[in-house]
Amino acid sequence: MAPLGHQSPLWAQSSPWKHWAEWRPQAIALKVGSLLISWQQLAADIDHLASAFQQQGVTSGSGVVLRGKNSYSLLLAYLAALQCAARVLPLNPQLPDSLLLPLLPQLDIDFMLNLAAPLPDPLTFIPLTFSTEKTFSTENSVAHSVAWDSQRLATMTLTSGSSGLPKAAVHTVAAHLASADGVLQLMNFTATDSWLLSLPLFHVSGQGIVWRWLSAGATLVVQEGVPLIEALAGCSHASLVPTQLWRLLASEDTALTLKEVLLGGAMIPTELTKQAEARGIRCWCGYGLTEAASTVCAKRADGLPGVGVPLAYREIKLVDDEVWMKADCLAAGYWQQGQIRPLVDDEGWFHTRDRGVWQAGELRILGRLDNIFFSGGEGIQPEDIERILLQYPGVQQAFVVPIADSEFGHRPVAVIDADVTVDEAALADWLAPQLAVFQRPVAFYRLPQALKVGGIKVSRRLVGEMVRGDRIGF
Repeated sequence: MAPLGHQSPLWAQSSPWKHWAEWRPQAIALKVGSLLISWQQLAADIDHLASAFQQQGVTSGSGVVLRGKNSYSLLLAYLAALQCAARVLPLNPQLPDSLLLPLLPQLDIDFMLNLAAPLPDPLTFIPLTFSTEKTFSTENSVAHSVAWDSQRLATMTLTSGSSGLPKAAVHTVAAHLASADGVLQLMNFTATDSWLLSLPLFHVSGQGIVWRWLSAGATLVVQEGVPLIEALAGCSHASLVPTQLWRLLASEDTALTLKEVLLGGAMIPTELTKQAEARGIRCWCGYGLTEAASTVCAKRADGLPGVGVPLAYREIKLVDDEVWMKADCLAAGYWQQGQIRPLVDDEGWFHTRDRGVWQAGELRILGRLDNIFFSGGEGIQPEDIERILLQYPGVQQAFVVPIADSEFGHRPVAVIDADVTVDEAALADWLAPQLAVFQRPVAFYRLPQALKVGGIKVSRRLVGEMVRGDRIGF
C-alpha cells in the first residue's frame, strides 16, 4: 500500500496509527529489541496510555513535557499525548538547569513524564504516571473520543540553541506529514521497509523519522543500549552521520541490509558514498530546519557542496543572499507565554538567517548570517573554514569562532573534535594554502567532552564562551 499524502482526507478523520491498525492490523509497526509489535497492538497500547493520561488530568491543549532518551515508552507517550490533543514537548534530558530554569516557564507546561533524572525544585509540573495496563478506571474515559484534528497545534520542538536561548517551534500534525511526504517522494521508503530510530525524539530529525514511518505504514526499529551495527540488523533505512557510515563500511564481515541512508551533520566525502554505493546503499544528503519539521532540500550525495533542490511542498528564494522559504511543513510559529509568535512575514516567507547561493542548479548553504565576523575589515564566514577542516583526516566536527584582537578587531580560532591525535603544526601547514591569510586560525583547540552531550548540535555560543574564557585546551 502506498504512503498516504498529508492532504489525504483520512488523516483529517483519524490518526495514522488508527488508520494502519484498521487496514493492516497484523503488519509489524514496531520492532523493539527482539519484540515485534503489530499496528493493532500499538493502537491498543496508545489507547490505554492516552486513557491513563486523561484520567491524570491531560486535556486538549495541555502542555506536556516528555523527558528521556529514546525508548518504546517515550515513543508511546509521544503518540498517546498527541491522541489526547495535548501540546507535546520532547525534552533533552541533558539540557542544563541554567537553560531550563528561564526557558520552561515561558512554554506553559502543565504535565511532565520524566524518564530521566529529577529536575531542579523550581521546575515543578504535575508528574505523569506511565502505564499501558488497564490500571486506571475505564469509567468515563474519553481519551479515544477526542476529535482528531491534523491542523491542531501538536508539538513543540526546541531550536538548536547554537546561539542564545532556544525557541519552541510549534507544528501541527499536518506540517509533520507534509515534511514526511516531501522526503518519501524522493526516497524509496514503503510499508515493507524499516527505519531505525537513530536520532532523539527531542530533535526535529528524530521526529522526522517517526512521521515518515507513520505516513508509509512501515516498521520503526527502536533499540536501546546496543552498538549501531547490531541496532541496524535487518533495517533498510537509517539516518546517520558520515562517521557512523564509515564505521559500518569498515565492518566488511558484517552483512548490511541497509538500502538507503539519509546523511547529515558534516561534509560528506565522495569516497564514502562510493564505498556505500558499491555495497548497495544509496546515500542522500540535504538541508533541514527545526522550523520546517526537518528536511527542506535533498539530493543523492555526490561530493558537491550543494544541498539539492526544494522537496515537494517547499519553495525557496534568495533575498540579499538570505534563504527564504515557504512550505506546508513550516511551524505555525514560536510558542511564548501562551501566544504564538509568527515566524513568517506578511507574504508567508520564513527568513531563515542562512546564507545561500544557487550553484549548478541547486542550493548551496554558505553559513549563518549571524556567524559572520570581521578581522581587519575582512568578513569571515566560519563555515567556509569549517568545511575545509572537516576534510582533514580524523576530524569529525569543527568550529571556528572569533577572539578579540587589539590590531585586527577579531581573529579566528578553530575548535576540533577528532577521533585521532591531530598535530597542530601539521594541521596549520595543511590549511595554509587553502585559506586566505585572514582566514587562517591563529590557534587550535580540542572540543571538550562537556560540550558534546547536549544534543545533536553543539552550541557554537558555548564553544566561543569557553575559548574566550580560556577554559579549553588542545
